[in-house]
Amino acid sequence: MSRPAHIFLRLLLVLVPLLMAMAPAMAQNTVYAGHTTELSVVPVQGDTYVWELYKDVAGVNFATVPGNCPPGEAYFVPANGFNGPTVTVMWTTPGTYFFKVTATRPGCTNNLKVGKMIVLDSLPTAVILPHDSICSGTPTNLTVKFTGTAPWNIIYTIDGALPGTTINGITDNPYLIPISPTATTSYQIISVTDANGVTNAIPSDPVIVFVKPIPVTSPINHD
Repeated sequence: MSRPAHIFLRLLLVLVPLLMAMAPAMAQNTVYAGHTTELSVVPVQGDTYVWELYKDVAGVNFATVPGNCPPGEAYFVPANGFNGPTVTVMWTTPGTYFFKVTATRPGCTNNLKVGKMIVLDSLPTAVILPHDSICSGTPTNLTVKFTGTAPWNIIYTIDGALPGTTINGITDNPYLIPISPTATTSYQIISVTDANGVTNAIPSDPVIVFVKPIPVTSPINHD
């Protein structure tokens, strides 16, 4: 049921002074699933702080409704760490969340602040596994392991040469890249994008494939 406009206005007139009276809650507004963020306010001597998390805010009056976020989707670390001017939250499931901090001072009205957090799909990774040395020109494979959702697109470099080599639509995990270097060569993944459209442009650690020369054979002379 929709509320009359004058009720919304009255709520705003009540809540806005409370928000303005409290030091702002600070946090980045986006994070990847599986990561933590630190939420904080500038502490005021004599105040105590309680934090709450929300997932479904349809029709919610933050001033009266307690946090409703399922613990499997986002939670405080440690589990009882929802008090104090600074808290840490683990975000496990993509979606839009809200957090509320309430500051209480004995004998005074509670003040509250509400913030929003957007949790993105997990940042994908692609790593080339270490490789044994080979003889010059010997065919072999680089093994790439992924996290995230298939299919993946990667860009990798050979001895750091840009713009690199692109492979799209990878569904195998691990994935094999055929190579046959004739000299010691460095390989590095510089970008990976998964099916969710999330791109990780933090280069992986380079892997060096050491190449040994092919042994030289000499004829055997017989007397």
